[in-house]
Amino acid sequence: MKKKNYILNLPLFLCLFFFMIISILTIFSASDYLSISLGKLYLKQIFWYALGFLIMFSIIKIGNKKIKYFSWVLYFVGCFLLLLLLFIGSPINHSRCWFVIPGIGSFQPSEFMKIFLILIISHIVYPMIDEKKKLSFKEEIFLIGKVVLLFLLPSILTFLEPDTGVILLYFIICISILFISPIRKRWFFITGSIGIFLLSIFLFLYFERQKVFVNLFGTDLFYRIDRLLDWKNGTGLQLENSLTAIGSSGLYGHGFHHTPLYFPEAGTDFIFSVFASNFGLIGSYLLLFLLLLFDFTLFKIAKNTKNKEDLAIVIGGASMIIIQQFQNIAMTLGVLPITGITLPFISYGGSSLLSYMLLLGIIFNIYNDSEKKVNSK
Repeated sequence: MKKKNYILNLPLFLCLFFFMIISILTIFSASDYLSISLGKLYLKQIFWYALGFLIMFSIIKIGNKKIKYFSWVLYFVGCFLLLLLLFIGSPINHSRCWFVIPGIGSFQPSEFMKIFLILIISHIVYPMIDEKKKLSFKEEIFLIGKVVLLFLLPSILTFLEPDTGVILLYFIICISILFISPIRKRWFFITGSIGIFLLSIFLFLYFERQKVFVNLFGTDLFYRIDRLLDWKNGTGLQLENSLTAIGSSGLYGHGFHHTPLYFPEAGTDFIFSVFASNFGLIGSYLLLFLLLLFDFTLFKIAKNTKNKEDLAIVIGGASMIIIQQFQNIAMTLGVLPITGITLPFISYGGSSLLSYMLLLGIIFNIYNDSEKKVNSK
């Protein structure tokens, strides 16, 4: 029997191709402000993209059935690596988030943990989504409890590194997948109310009872929160230079490879600032258009997906990517706190890029399966 050709989602693939070009060019443009050892970072990004495409097409070749089958294994391997970081991880900027591999670079397990969490939560929730009848109170509690436990294990390990920005993404993944499940929406209201109450107590202690806060949570968390909330003052070298570079770029920017100011994290956290300063308002709009087209395509794939587990995977992945896009760009504009969350597919980062290429391979398979079903009718 003749095997059918693979159906590739062209808009998604073209967006990915343009992301690659933009990423490499912008990292090259930022190279003037990098140390000698990091000056060739754009060459490493070319390597990571090449490896990423290899991983993506390998996933397409393997298919999603085997990936889903090993979702539990992937989840626990991810948790084990997060635990191992606490003992043998290389400290960088006062955090143990990376394994340093000589001659290759650093490896960040939390980036892959995001993808593994999407797979396992989707695998747990999707049988419930297929149920036509409403879930009982006990079934809802059981489902939410399992999701909370699966969320807490990597979250606690990641918090101890510490890498609080990634925990937010873990939370977004779980909430977005639960939101499309058949559980009653009252649980979101209850969770939100409890969250607001606990956050109010937390902030009250931080602002009004600082000695009690330090005794309860320690000085490390106090200073982390202090740095996070300092964005409201609009101070700091990174933020001030970011606002100045973007604000002075005009319609067409300062020109390629003409970044006017120094950014400590030019190739990662503040890569949008470098791009905007080089290509101005028009270039920024074009990049935003590509990001919106990419996101719209993901939701279109989700809409056309009949398999509920696949639906959960696409929704979890799309929600995570959109939050990262929004947070990263907003923090460079001084609208949100600086959290260290990078811009997917654009910022430099081997672990981040490879994990997202792994996710895209799975999503391309989901699109292919749904299109074949449509065409077979």
